[in-house]
Amino acid sequence: MQAMIPFPDISPELFSISLGGFELALRWYALAYIVGIILAFQISLMALRRVHLWRNDTAPMDDAQLEDLLFWVTIGIILGGRMGYVLFYQPGSYLSDPLAIIRVWEGGMAFHGGVIGVVLAGWLFCRRLGLPKLSTSDIVVLGAPVGLLLGRLANFVNAELWGRPTDLPWGVAFPGAYAQDCGQLAGLCARHPSQLYEAFLEGALLLTVMLWLAFRKGALKFPGRITGVFFAGYGLARFLVEFVRQPDAQFVSEGNPLGLVLHLNGIGLTMGQILSLPMILFGLWMITKSRRGVQ
Repeated sequence: MQAMIPFPDISPELFSISLGGFELALRWYALAYIVGIILAFQISLMALRRVHLWRNDTAPMDDAQLEDLLFWVTIGIILGGRMGYVLFYQPGSYLSDPLAIIRVWEGGMAFHGGVIGVVLAGWLFCRRLGLPKLSTSDIVVLGAPVGLLLGRLANFVNAELWGRPTDLPWGVAFPGAYAQDCGQLAGLCARHPSQLYEAFLEGALLLTVMLWLAFRKGALKFPGRITGVFFAGYGLARFLVEFVRQPDAQFVSEGNPLGLVLHLNGIGLTMGQILSLPMILFGLWMITKSRRGVQ
């Protein structure tokens, strides 16, 4: 009998309130976004106030500017994440029903799109106030893995974005007909808890490395280095986890069960891997090019 872990009975909603026939609910995923942004802001603020961590003992901005930047970044995350999902994963579906784009409560956010949104928002903010772009980028990404950690845990609670079938003892029997459609003859289907793999790699591990570099190894004195570590670290973690993550349904077909977007004779890359490769290359380039005196 295959060993597996039953999915814990956790509601995706913390609570819900009915008001005049309209139900207002606070979901774990929304809470992950809110708490993640708040904690990331606190980490950035902590680094900003330690002026000895920065080049020439001068922080790239003050507390008030960081608060304004938080608003810009939040807008970038929401708009970029939503449009990224629409363009990268289901463009045909949304072209046939454009109004569905604004129905964000139905789900559908893409991390890579969120990154693009944050980059654009940060660039506009720096240009408007004349702030150093690379050091500002380091401030923004320093606490980002916290949000990734919480977001992936929320994905697990929501029983979404699970992995491919596995016979490993830590495989999880996720609920739902689609999750249980593994082609097994009888019994439950266990899948990789890929959300937890990502929570550890993209969240806990990457956060530990970045904080160690920033607060112990003086990486913030080299503008762009922390940004490079984040992009390369996230891209590599996502690329690896894609090998065990269940591909998006729209890419799966009878002749392509692994959901590979680019492939030859069954060997290729998923959409997540394709989007992660530029991040890895950009991150390595930033790490290599970061040096004293460049802002």
